[in-house]
Amino acid sequence: MAATSSSAENWVALLGTKGGPAIRPGSTMPTSNLLCLDGRMIVVDCGLGVTRGLTDQGMRLTDLSLIFITHLHSDHYLELGPLLHTAWTAGLGTTVTVYGPAGLDTYWQGFLASMKADIDLRIDDEGRPDLRELVIIRTIDEGTVLAEDGFRVDAIRNAHPPLIDTFALRFSGSRHNVVFSGDTTHFPPLAEFAQGADLLVHEAMLEEALNALMKRVSNSDPERLMNHMMQSHTLAEDAAGIAAKANVKALAFNHLIPSDDPDYTAEDWQRAVRQYWNGEFHLGRDGLRIDLDAANATAD
Repeated sequence: MAATSSSAENWVALLGTKGGPAIRPGSTMPTSNLLCLDGRMIVVDCGLGVTRGLTDQGMRLTDLSLIFITHLHSDHYLELGPLLHTAWTAGLGTTVTVYGPAGLDTYWQGFLASMKADIDLRIDDEGRPDLRELVIIRTIDEGTVLAEDGFRVDAIRNAHPPLIDTFALRFSGSRHNVVFSGDTTHFPPLAEFAQGADLLVHEAMLEEALNALMKRVSNSDPERLMNHMMQSHTLAEDAAGIAAKANVKALAFNHLIPSDDPDYTAEDWQRAVRQYWNGEFHLGRDGLRIDLDAANATAD
């Protein structure tokens, strides 16, 4: 049974909003999110910093029960193992189900192997339950991933080459629907998948800032890195266009590329978005909470 809030709240917290795995002094953190739907708490992606992000939102780690990983790039699952282990040391004694692409089980088994000495010691020395028996890894495919008690999760493959098993997710509760694009290039089928959602959380790139970003990444081939960006990620204008075609009630950007260049501000993002989207818009920042129940939520 998933952890629920007695007040049956509905909100999304963007815990980490930086595109890519690297962090620098003063930068935001890689991708992670916390969705509260009908009081049910769901973690979506586990980039570096997710554990602190969850506790900063007031979530007890012992309430972890349901986690989704959209794809196997490090900035989306690097801290999955440490999150689960830390929750266990904080008192987790109930099952956590983790949904993710094929291969996620290999990561989890590798993490358990790397921490075997510590896990075994804490079981013997502190009388804890076996962490290895508390976590269930399930593989995502397209279609309905989970349906129970008025709660449903659907998935479609998006387009994030060179990966194949990479997904957009739609979470449906009794009153609200929230869609996460995952990492994807401009993907027109997402408009139908997200149709009428209360909130679309979409990755986004600011095109005018990309050349400066290529120069800052000193250990990559700028041409190859730029090629990856353009083939695998979505420009802010295109993400705004998807929101308009999907008739969503609100749009939020996460996985910002770049998120930490002081030469580009919220005004630059707003300018790119407003050509195609005039509705409620939230530019992601770490810790931003978006209330799905607010009748007239204030956009950032």
